[in-house]
Amino acid sequence: MRFKRATAMFTAFLLVLTTVPVSAEENGKTEPATKGSYSKKHEVVYTTLDATGDQEEMYVVNNFTIDEPGEIVDYGPYTSVQNLTDVTEIEQQNEKIELTAKEEEYYYQGNLEGKPLPWNINVSYQLDGEAMKPEELVGKDGKLKVSIDTIKNEGADESFFNNYLMQITMKLDSMIYENIQAPEGTVANAGKDRQVTFTVMPEKEGSFTLTADVTDLEMESIEFAAIPSSMSIDAPDIGGMKNDMGSLTNATAEINNGVGELKNGIAELNDGAASLYDGSEQYNNGIQGLSNGSSELVEGSASIKNALQQMNEAVASGSGEVNVSDFANMEEGLSQLAGGLSEVEKGLTNLKEQYGQAHQALSQSIEAIPQYEITEQEIQALHESGANPEVVNKLVETYEAAQTAKGTYANVKEAYQAVGPALEQSAGSLNEMSTNLNTMADQIGSSMENMDIGESVKQLQEGLQSLSSKYGEFHSGLKEYTSGVDRLAGSYADIHSGIGSLTNGTAELENGAAELHDGTSQLAANTSDLPGQMDSEIEQMVEEYDKSDFEPTSFVSEKNKKIGSVQFVIKTESIKKDEEQEEAPEKEEEKSFWDRLLDLFR
Repeated sequence: MRFKRATAMFTAFLLVLTTVPVSAEENGKTEPATKGSYSKKHEVVYTTLDATGDQEEMYVVNNFTIDEPGEIVDYGPYTSVQNLTDVTEIEQQNEKIELTAKEEEYYYQGNLEGKPLPWNINVSYQLDGEAMKPEELVGKDGKLKVSIDTIKNEGADESFFNNYLMQITMKLDSMIYENIQAPEGTVANAGKDRQVTFTVMPEKEGSFTLTADVTDLEMESIEFAAIPSSMSIDAPDIGGMKNDMGSLTNATAEINNGVGELKNGIAELNDGAASLYDGSEQYNNGIQGLSNGSSELVEGSASIKNALQQMNEAVASGSGEVNVSDFANMEEGLSQLAGGLSEVEKGLTNLKEQYGQAHQALSQSIEAIPQYEITEQEIQALHESGANPEVVNKLVETYEAAQTAKGTYANVKEAYQAVGPALEQSAGSLNEMSTNLNTMADQIGSSMENMDIGESVKQLQEGLQSLSSKYGEFHSGLKEYTSGVDRLAGSYADIHSGIGSLTNGTAELENGAAELHDGTSQLAANTSDLPGQMDSEIEQMVEEYDKSDFEPTSFVSEKNKKIGSVQFVIKTESIKKDEEQEEAPEKEEEKSFWDRLLDLFR
């Protein structure tokens, strides 16, 4: 037995001896490794965070697409490196990494310490409104709120923050989480779980919240994946929309022109209303003065009437002497009364002419207001056009006020037209009464000059009787006339007050129309090139989010070239209950060829 074992050991020794010269010969012929080349290098940065977002561990998996096998040089401040492709050793001298690549795809891992991510990540938790540490949440029930914030890290290369799209994913067990709400994210089913996804655009910081009702709380890791936003964004086809915007531009210009015409019409309306007010004020003053003097006029006429009756009765009874001075006083009173009525008649005639001019100006101003029919749909479209809401509201209010004034005038137009003829008729009546009084006075004067009282008492009696009768009729007519004047004076005071309000309103309307026209002019100017503005805005938005021209750089070292891509895979620590760790079976130490050979003989 011993002999056999010794023989075997000797045989093995011979075998080893025979291999040594060959190896030595081969080593003697070994030439330095040739220089290799690669077309692209890709980096995937793996980072683990604690449950609140603080960075713990980081390593990078480097992948080379080999063109020519051989020695490759890479750079990185790694604390350690590990070949993931074969068993060839990697040499590291400070940040210089030398490796020998034989395969078309070569992978190695480099571990980093203290290298900052482009984003600072903060995760906080509340349960039933109370802030809690992650380890305090395990197994709890209640209303959970998770807040996630991603903030630009000023201490890292900003090119990743500016060009990378980050997706945040949370996987939630549906047996634990119910009533999940994520206002800024999307919630989807993933088997028996719910998957919540948030997205952070390039150059943006993110702030997200998730709420849910939880039972016996546990939570898987929150995953953050950041990749280049390299998709090309094509500008949308906005031909139809540009046509619509062109129509809106034209409509806005037409509105501005219409408002300009409206402004001019309202200005004419205000001028006409002011003229109407001036004429109305003169008429009101005249009619009020006439009304105030009516009582004196009636009293004077009554005195003349009574005097005539007394003289007529005295002559008829023959009971007294006729006082000739009474006739002289009567003649003078009738002449004065006739003169007063003549002055009133002239005032009414002048008022009629002024009123006619004012009414004509008002009528022309009202008719100058454009009678556009703007629909509710057109007004709503103007509101939705993006125009200044205050200006649009003023435009609508002015349009409605102008149309109301136009309609109101149409309803009272006949009443305004009737005032002129009424004034003319009143003036004619006064002229006729004044003429009659003058005739009476002349007749009395003529009779006094030619009359022989002693011989013509009978003729005097007949004349006085006729004069008294006619004057009684005149006095009755005068009373009716003065009563009408009093009623007209009382009614016209209200009309004049209304005309005053109209004048104030048209003045304010003119100011509002001027301000409105300034606003619509600005609106028309701002919307004169809506299609061009739309093109510019779309180009700006496309330029902001189109990162297709981004050239990636190495996250590890600026010395690294030919970078094809850099990706980030970041995970937080999960929140779970402690479990008894099963003892892992002791791993059998891998034996060398020499050990396995010796085992054959043991």
